[in-house]
Amino acid sequence: MKTLIIAEKPDMGRTIAAVMEPRAKNNRTYLEGEKYIVTWAIGHLLGLAEPDAYDDKYKRWNIKDLPIIPEQFKIVPNPKTKDQLKMIGELAKRCNAIVNACDAGREGQYIFALIQQQLKLHQPVKRLWISDLTAESIATGFERLRDASEFEFLTQAARARSEADWLIGMNASRAFTTRHNTLLSVGRVQTPVLALIHDREKEIEAFQSQTFYDVWAEFKQDQIKYKGAWQGDRLTKPEEAEAIAVAVRGKTGKITKYDTKQTKEYPFKLYDLTLLQREANAKYGYSAKKTLDVAQALYERHKVISYPRTNSNYVTEQNIDGMHKALRMLGTGPYADLVQQANPNLVHKQNKSVCNPSRVEDHHAILPTLKRPGTLSKEEQNVYDLVIRRFLSHFFPPAEYKMHTVMTQVDKHLFKTNIKELLSLGWKVVLSKADQDKGKKSKTSKKEDEEETDEWTDKKFEIDAGRPVDCVRAEMKEKATQPPKSYTEGTLLKAMESAGKQMENEELREVMKDAGLGTPATRAATIERLKKVGYIEMKGKKILITEKGKMAIDLIRHAGVDLLASPEMTGQWERRLHQISKGEAAQEKFMDNVKRFTLSIIDKVRQQPAAPANAFGEEARGKRAAGKEGARNVRASGGTAAKGGGRATSGRGGSAGSATLEQAAAPASRAAGTAGSAARSSSDGASGNSVSQRQALGSCPRSNCGGSIIEGRKGYGCSHYKLGCGFVVWKEYAGKQITETMLKSLLTKGQTQLLSFKRKDGSTVKARIVLNEPGTGQLSVREES
Repeated sequence: MKTLIIAEKPDMGRTIAAVMEPRAKNNRTYLEGEKYIVTWAIGHLLGLAEPDAYDDKYKRWNIKDLPIIPEQFKIVPNPKTKDQLKMIGELAKRCNAIVNACDAGREGQYIFALIQQQLKLHQPVKRLWISDLTAESIATGFERLRDASEFEFLTQAARARSEADWLIGMNASRAFTTRHNTLLSVGRVQTPVLALIHDREKEIEAFQSQTFYDVWAEFKQDQIKYKGAWQGDRLTKPEEAEAIAVAVRGKTGKITKYDTKQTKEYPFKLYDLTLLQREANAKYGYSAKKTLDVAQALYERHKVISYPRTNSNYVTEQNIDGMHKALRMLGTGPYADLVQQANPNLVHKQNKSVCNPSRVEDHHAILPTLKRPGTLSKEEQNVYDLVIRRFLSHFFPPAEYKMHTVMTQVDKHLFKTNIKELLSLGWKVVLSKADQDKGKKSKTSKKEDEEETDEWTDKKFEIDAGRPVDCVRAEMKEKATQPPKSYTEGTLLKAMESAGKQMENEELREVMKDAGLGTPATRAATIERLKKVGYIEMKGKKILITEKGKMAIDLIRHAGVDLLASPEMTGQWERRLHQISKGEAAQEKFMDNVKRFTLSIIDKVRQQPAAPANAFGEEARGKRAAGKEGARNVRASGGTAAKGGGRATSGRGGSAGSATLEQAAAPASRAAGTAGSAARSSSDGASGNSVSQRQALGSCPRSNCGGSIIEGRKGYGCSHYKLGCGFVVWKEYAGKQITETMLKSLLTKGQTQLLSFKRKDGSTVKARIVLNEPGTGQLSVREES
């Protein structure tokens, strides 16, 4: 009899067949050769059954029927792929052995385990465990097939993950939805991630900007010029700062201290999936899902990179020879010039920044394979280029710098200067010129309260500390403290990786990797889930939380189940799943804890007062979850099902307001109907109060209106909108948030205080936002010299 090989996807199956059975007959859903029959799943062929599979009463959602805790979880075929599942069963009857060739990871293990369970496959199973799909790797993998029993703990972790997500997602979603009469998706992973976004937006809203002043001076000695930042307590009065600038301008100073030291900057770590997603988001604006899809195509279809769903930034000793071969392969083609400059001797088994077997678990870092790429799409080429340049950087020496620290005194005032002098680019030659320049800019940028310069130069910096210097220029600069930045997908991935801990220390972040939110393979799906259920929306690269998303977190926290929204605690759950996969923790104990937590969620939600009908924003209003359709829509697996999932509701609204000064400065007419509609949206806020109950922020400036201006979700509108008043001021305009203070100034004075705006070319200009049309609320920006 023959051996059945079950791959995860058709492309993988055909690639394996081309190596193991090159003359196999193609039968559309499988390939058959002399020794092997190769077939495939299509992602998840099976999943956990819906609650109504256990009892018909669960077809209708009722909090009295909760909790739903099956004694034994049922699995059901995916209706779209049931024919392929049936085919695997028929093929298995003709074989006396099976090879599990699904992806070498937790989800791949789970996909096979469910197929084996459903079809009651009793044949002995071997495991193909490889990190890329090159012919060499496949052939070597089959020579070293491992016994399936070696992966039993990984299967247990996969089951625990899936069943825990089902218990919490199904029960918590039904509890909160039925209690508050609005479709609310809750999950073990997605909810803590939403909490991260919620808390960041709260920080931004609560931030109070403070104005302060810096004093900068430019010094000259012979042909050398350098800038210095005044040292002292923060200056909050402009006259104090101006007095210092006047006191030193044109004076002679002396250098009181001058230190130099040599520094080296080594290449950044090889990519794991999360780091690749972060870089692709920062450089190209790709979503986490987009990068994962592209990387998976480069792995599966083009076979030019290794397995991308990895959480390691290192390789093992066995990978070193392959890295050298890949370097030689890249010696012809677009990277030939860089390969000629590379030093193969720098990548070796003792180089712990590359080769660190203790930091490699299931898969090594993402590497190029020995296959040359054919025709790639633009997105594929961009991601491939990131991988190649990061790979090549480790064959180059570190970049070298000379750090100069200069303390200059003029009169009684002290100025500090940091100069970073480039001695050798080293590995940075692999970066494009644009990336090199961007790197310089990012290194020079400082936080508002760091009153120092940090200049870059590739020219030699020489100064005689024993000779005087002239202060040729001095000026005061007005600055303002900046709020935290909204998450992008890249920065959110970083926060998820460390369970929300903003750790700059790479070693600490490495330790937290096992306790992150989700896994590298599932984080993109979590973010997409939050978009689909209407909890977040994108504005450019920024992730913004919707009213529905805010209310969901508030309700969860007010119910007293903070653990459900706790990034760190849920990260520890992921750590426990990792321990189960290694045989270091028991699956049963983990599931017992999940069941107890599920019971506590239900008990606390039952006692919670119902939220007002309009508390979730107008998009969510009127959406009830009832019956099987509601169950499917709200089904929440914790946001961790990376390889397929159920349908999700979507209710996302757009955002209003101009983004740039140039757009805002050119007034555009707004139709009265549009303004009236916007005013209604603005008036239907999320506070749960009626119009008459809301605080009046001022009188409507529209002639003979008599209404009051009240705050809504996206703007400030007139309480007489039902009588036809179309006045509305959007909360965001020309890149600025319109606060209540600014609104009152607009209503009473027709303009705001003086603000700083950035032009498209990066220059800054002082201007005011002006109420251009009192009848509609149309604004414009007026520059002031």
